[in-house]
Amino acid sequence: MSNQNFILILSGVIGILSGLAAVILKKAVHFIQVFLTEDFYVEYANFLYILYPIIGISAAYVLSKYIFKDFGGHGIPDVLFTISKKQSLIPRIKTYSRVITSALTVGFGGSVGLEAPMLVTGSAIGSNIGVSMHLNAKKRTLLIGCGAAGAISAIFGAPIGAVIFAIEVILMEISTASFIPLLIASVMGSLTSMVLIGRDQLFKFDLQGTFLASHMPYYLVLGILCGIISLYFSSAVMKTEKIMEGLESQLIRILYGGALLGFILFFFPPIYGEGYDTLNLLIEGNSDQLLDRSPFFSAIQNPYLILFFLAFVILIKPVASALTLSAGGAGGIFAPSLYVGGILGFLFAYGKNMLGFHIPLPLAHFTLVAMCGVMAGVQHSPLSAIFLIAEITGGYELFVPLMFVSAISFSTKTYYQKDSLYTQQLKEKGRHLPETTDQQLLDMITILQVIERDLLPIHPNAKLKDLINLVKQSKRNIFPVVDENQQLRGIVTLDDIRDIMFDSEKQTTVEVKSLMHSPPEILLSNENMQKAMDKFEKSGAWNLPVVEDGRYLGFVSKSRIFNSYRKKLIFKKHD
Repeated sequence: MSNQNFILILSGVIGILSGLAAVILKKAVHFIQVFLTEDFYVEYANFLYILYPIIGISAAYVLSKYIFKDFGGHGIPDVLFTISKKQSLIPRIKTYSRVITSALTVGFGGSVGLEAPMLVTGSAIGSNIGVSMHLNAKKRTLLIGCGAAGAISAIFGAPIGAVIFAIEVILMEISTASFIPLLIASVMGSLTSMVLIGRDQLFKFDLQGTFLASHMPYYLVLGILCGIISLYFSSAVMKTEKIMEGLESQLIRILYGGALLGFILFFFPPIYGEGYDTLNLLIEGNSDQLLDRSPFFSAIQNPYLILFFLAFVILIKPVASALTLSAGGAGGIFAPSLYVGGILGFLFAYGKNMLGFHIPLPLAHFTLVAMCGVMAGVQHSPLSAIFLIAEITGGYELFVPLMFVSAISFSTKTYYQKDSLYTQQLKEKGRHLPETTDQQLLDMITILQVIERDLLPIHPNAKLKDLINLVKQSKRNIFPVVDENQQLRGIVTLDDIRDIMFDSEKQTTVEVKSLMHSPPEILLSNENMQKAMDKFEKSGAWNLPVVEDGRYLGFVSKSRIFNSYRKKLIFKKHD
């Protein structure tokens, strides 16, 4: 069997296993939520909403910390970092740990999504199957993409959108040969979900009405609003997590975060869990049922109150998601971004229709299109958002507004903030992802791998004649000036002494410290290669010294870096 056919078989197996994991997780969360909330009544004021998040987050944290040794938090940024920096080796424990911890987190009311934990699970399945079959890093990365595609496809029933998401968010590059395994994994994930639970779609609706060109001005405004809300969403998540990280202990984070989340759910029950039930109510036009479980607003059916209620939900949902994750829960912001977008779109169309001017706007259309817009802005995945929502709607009736709003939202968000939320979270932890294949190859090279130690050092108090003796021995024209503590004091080049090196009087009187000068830049031993190349570019130098805690280690030359890069490139092409 050829390698390509073998990969195709593995991709199908990974798709099935990812789909099976997605079904297990969905059923587990549904069982927990029904068990905890089916007997809730408004007159009891739902006080258990305050306790549930603390219980769920605490249980998830204890399992993650002490049993699985796999702390929760965000999943997709960790997968991206593993692909970029850890040779696509995902620990085996992640093939099931996130299924359990995220089920507890979301089932007990954690305001996050299941897509990220499922993506981590599917990716871990792909990575570990690749390891067990002794595949290289490149093929393991492809299998990680297959696991991600299979998981997303099984959750949403959107195989095309799942493939696009795997390409756009997870994988840095793709070829036709790599594209086919992703398709197979995505289809098998979707089929597995269909066989086990039928067509149990997240969004249940009959999309009525047609797209009208006269709606486009409103979609333009909606696209800008989606971009602004995407910017707010990212900022709210980052700031909330930063505040939570400032708390002195994890126990305090669990208590404070869980309690605050509980009070949010107490006043605003639609924020409980993923929130897809709320979006279904909006899409079906049953917005009056939103307040049924609220102990304070259920008796009021004022449409203006619904607007106020939804506006507050948009503002508080990102905070609730960040509280869930930073307190110790497991989940992701994939579902919250769709949730916020859906409510924004409904709020926009509902509010405009209340004003009564011009033509009425279809609530379901604007709800779905705004889901696409906010997802595109938060995750920087406009194509994934377009195809995902297009498949959810069961056709391409909304394809034009989906494309338009996605592009406007993405452009608005990136105008003010170029990084996606995933990239921001990695940078906050001091982790930087390469943006191109060139950067990825450079990141595979370290300073210590290309350092040259054949340059002969000289003491600053040495005489010119001592330096001339080194010139006779050395094959290089740069001489580092290093003191008795191995501290780099400067450098001397052959050009610096060419005019005086044959002057016998100066050979005995001139000291090296009077000839030395500072190097144009200094490299640190732990710097990444991209930053090192920036220093070469800025200084115009061909050779730069390397230090560690002030101690001289050697030199790095551009030619040595280029040679190492060329070898990595050749190896990658033949890999």
